[in-house]
Amino acid sequence: MPGGWGTLEEFFEVITWAQLGLHRKPCGLLNTEVYFDGLLAFLDHAVRERFARSENAALQTVAAAPAQLVDRLGTATPPAVEKWLDRASR
Repeated sequence: MPGGWGTLEEFFEVITWAQLGLHRKPCGLLNTEVYFDGLLAFLDHAVRERFARSENAALQTVAAAPAQLVDRLGTATPPAVEKWLDRASR
């Protein structure tokens, strides 16, 4: 849901955990009244500039209405994310 620094920190923490393979749960962002459009545009920019992987963009599920987000989260299948670094290969 729309929020400030704490909301953003928590969202990115959960997305990071998914990216690191600590969980395989869908991560949802309720984009009420296009509140997060600027953030979503920035994330697309980060992918285009290759600071974030396009596969990781699929870790987030976005919807404008609560019921729509719940439906999407219920059917979401988060992608298996390949680890960037494997400690066993060191």
